[in-house]
Amino acid sequence: MRKTLSAALLAAMAVATPALAEYPEKPIEVIVGYSAGGGTDVMARTVAKFLETALGDGAAVVVKNMPGAGGQIGFTEVANADPDGYTLGTFNLPAALALTNDRNADYDVTSYTYLANFVEDPNTVVVSAESEFETLDELLAAAKADPGAITVGLSSLGGNDHFSANMIAQASGAEFTLVPFKGASMARTALMGKHVAAGTMTLSQTASFQDERSAFRPDVPTAKELGYDAQMSSLRGIVAPAGLDPEVEAKLEAALSAVNAMEEFQAMMAEQGNPISFVSGDAFEAVAVQQDGVARAIWEETPWK
Repeated sequence: MRKTLSAALLAAMAVATPALAEYPEKPIEVIVGYSAGGGTDVMARTVAKFLETALGDGAAVVVKNMPGAGGQIGFTEVANADPDGYTLGTFNLPAALALTNDRNADYDVTSYTYLANFVEDPNTVVVSAESEFETLDELLAAAKADPGAITVGLSSLGGNDHFSANMIAQASGAEFTLVPFKGASMARTALMGKHVAAGTMTLSQTASFQDERSAFRPDVPTAKELGYDAQMSSLRGIVAPAGLDPEVEAKLEAALSAVNAMEEFQAMMAEQGNPISFVSGDAFEAVAVQQDGVARAIWEETPWK
């Protein structure tokens, strides 16, 4: 009887292994929790194009936009999908995990298999070209001299713009009045119209919140260089549902690493203004856990809803 069971088991394994080796056997769908045309969508479509090449054998990768609730609809769709490698999703940090603090969410940091992060778009402190402030120190000195008098525009609460403003305030002892808008374009319009004194938004014209200067703006000093312990970025990567088969996970990680190594991909991302900071697998998961901790700590200290 044992011999019969062993033979059956071996036969089942022999059937299963080639099937797995043929992955993908059907189109792979990448869920984007935002509207078409935005930064996350553009990244997803660029990665998808080159991922088809990296996977080879006529692989098809299609992007599906599921906007709404600040990305929550898309993030939830991925978390609840079958972990078969045919549903992937874009993942935005810290935004995706910040959402789990201010509302009921059907996912958390453990709900995903972290495949690869491609973009790290550092936050910056910006002022209008006609502003009286010419340096970060001048802006912070004014905010400390008259607490709450300096208004800072944000694309929204509970995201990297909000968190970077909190961080620079905590690092410097300054006190701002935060003014959230419905998106970066509205915040930028308010800034240019002098309706707010300053803004925090990704990669622009002044101090950036990352450890090293961006290759896109090598003239812009980091907050750390200026003496302020603050680091915050908008990260964009690709995840799958938790529980993904290890062999499929390894194949996708290898393919996404191959995408990152392609000169044409690098050139296209640079042309789009997407600063690449590639990490994959365990390293990407560690970033997500760290970002989850940052969001949770800010929520507990200064809840935004």
